[in-house]
Amino acid sequence: MVHHMGLYGEYFQAIKEGKKTVEVRLNDEKRREIKVGHEIEFIKVLQPEEILRVKVIDLKSYDTFEAMYKDIPLEYFDCEGWTIKEMIDSTYEIYTAEQEEEWGTIAITIEC
Repeated sequence: MVHHMGLYGEYFQAIKEGKKTVEVRLNDEKRREIKVGHEIEFIKVLQPEEILRVKVIDLKSYDTFEAMYKDIPLEYFDCEGWTIKEMIDSTYEIYTAEQEEEWGTIAITIEC
């Protein structure tokens, strides 16, 4: 099964270069359909002609982004040297604390 997700340019490039191996999402209804072995087609936001297909090799759900970032080495997100606060603040630019509370979070480990 193939899932489709938009991805901002810097994150798209980091996955393409193999620097980012874990994608962060809310664990909403759409993401709960993803299983290990499925594929994801990332569509680059504002440049939809650029598509990157990856394979899901692991899934871990967490109640909060903070719990995720404390559990998974930050270099897997291509954020080595960042603080947990910087990671959370950056994530809250995309998702809200209310969404996080409602859905929880999921770390999707991928390989190109």
